[in-house]
Amino acid sequence: MADRRSFNVVILGLGFLFIFTAFTTCGNIEQTVVKSLQNGTFSGSGYNSLGIIYGVFSFSNLLAPTVVTVIGPKMTMFFSGLLYSGYIAVFIIPSTWAFYLTSVLIGIGAAMLWTAQGHFLVENSEASTINRNTGVFWGLLQCSMLFGNLYIYFDWNGRTEISDGSRKNIFLSLMVASVLGTLSFLVLRKSHHDEEMLSEEEGQALLSTRMMYKHRANTAVQDAKTEFQTILRLVKDKTILLLSPCMAYSGLELSFYSGVYGTCIGATSEFGEAAKGLIGISGIVVGVGEIVGGGLFGLMCKNSRFRRTSVVFLGMVVHFVAFYLIFLNIPNDAPVVFDTNTLKNPYLTPSVSIALLCSFLLGLGDSCFNTQLYSILGHVYAEQSTPAFAIFKFIQSIFAAVAFFYSGYLLLMWQLLLMVLLGFTGTLCFFVVERMQNFSADLQEY
Repeated sequence: MADRRSFNVVILGLGFLFIFTAFTTCGNIEQTVVKSLQNGTFSGSGYNSLGIIYGVFSFSNLLAPTVVTVIGPKMTMFFSGLLYSGYIAVFIIPSTWAFYLTSVLIGIGAAMLWTAQGHFLVENSEASTINRNTGVFWGLLQCSMLFGNLYIYFDWNGRTEISDGSRKNIFLSLMVASVLGTLSFLVLRKSHHDEEMLSEEEGQALLSTRMMYKHRANTAVQDAKTEFQTILRLVKDKTILLLSPCMAYSGLELSFYSGVYGTCIGATSEFGEAAKGLIGISGIVVGVGEIVGGGLFGLMCKNSRFRRTSVVFLGMVVHFVAFYLIFLNIPNDAPVVFDTNTLKNPYLTPSVSIALLCSFLLGLGDSCFNTQLYSILGHVYAEQSTPAFAIFKFIQSIFAAVAFFYSGYLLLMWQLLLMVLLGFTGTLCFFVVERMQNFSADLQEY
C-alpha cells in the first residue's frame, strides 16, 4: 500500500511538472508573443488573458470541491489538464475569441485542478508521510520553471523578432508537454480509501450507478454549503482581516514576476539581440530563487517562535531591493510599449547581471511570503484549514487578476510603487498577527 501511495505522489508531481512547464512558460512569454504577432485580425492582450484566468480562478474555487467529490480527483485533474492543453494550443493558430474563451475555461480548470490535487495528495498520505509527500510534489512542481524557459533561451537567443514558425514550434512543444502531463493522471491508482468506498457501493445492489452519483452530488452540495458558511464566518475574523494586505501583496508580486517582468526584459532595447532569450533565463532564475527559498524557509527553519516574522521581513527587504534595482535598470515604458522594444532610457545602462539578480530576488522574496502565509494559516486555523486557504487563494487571485489588467497601462515605476506600499502594509500587518499569536501563547502558558 505504501508503494502504491508513493507511486501516486510521484506520478502526481510529474503530471504537474509537465503541465506547468507548459503553462508557466506560456505565461512568461505570452505578452511578448502577442506583441510580435504578424496577424492583423488578432487583438488580444496577454495581460488581459492572465487577468481573466486569475479572476475566474478565484471565484471557481467555490464550486471546485463539489465537482471533485462527484467525479473524483483523478478525472477532475484529467479534464482540467485538457483545458490547460487547449489554452496552449490557441497560440499555434491565434484567434482572439478562442484566446479569451480558453482563458475563462482554464481559470475554471485551475480551480478544479488544484482542489483535486490537494484532495488526492491527502488521500495518499498519512500523518507520518504528509511532509515528505508534499516536499516531493512541490519539488517536482518547481522544476517546471526550468525546462520550458531553458527551451525559450536556446530558441530565442539572438532573435529580435519572434517569427510565426518559431512561435508554432514552441507552442506545439509546450502543448505536447501539457498533454503528456494530462495523460499521466490516467495512470494514477485508486487509494485504499477509494477502494473501500467502491466495495461498499458495489455491495449495495439496490443502488444503481445513477443513484450512487446522485447521492455523491447531494453530499457534495451539503459539504459545499457548510464550507461556504465557514468561509463567510472566517472572512470577518480579525486574523484574516489583518493578513489580507499580505495576501493581496502576494497576488501583485505573483503577477509581476510570472508575466510582467519577463516581458519588460524582452522589451528592453538596450539588451539588443539577447533580450528575447533573456526572458527564458529570467524565468529559470526566478525558479531557482523559489526553490532556494522554499528549501531554506519551508524545511530548514522550524520550531522558532520568531521565525515567521524574520522570514517575512527578509522577503520584504529582498523584494524592495529588487524593485529599486529594476527601477534603475529597466526602462519605464517596458510593460506598456506596443512595439517589441522600449523607447525610454533607464537611469542606469541596462545590465544583464542586474536583471537576472532581480529575477532571483523576486523568486526568493515570493517564497518568503508564501511559505510563511501557509505556515501561519495552518497554525492559526488548524481545524479550519480548507476554508482559510480558500480565502487566501481567493484574495491572492483577485489581486493578481487586477494587477494583470493594469500592467498594460501603468508605467513600470507606478507598478513598483504600488507593490512597495502594499508590501510594507502587508508586512506590518503580518507582524501584528504574529505578535497577537505570541501574546496568546504566553497568556496560555501563564
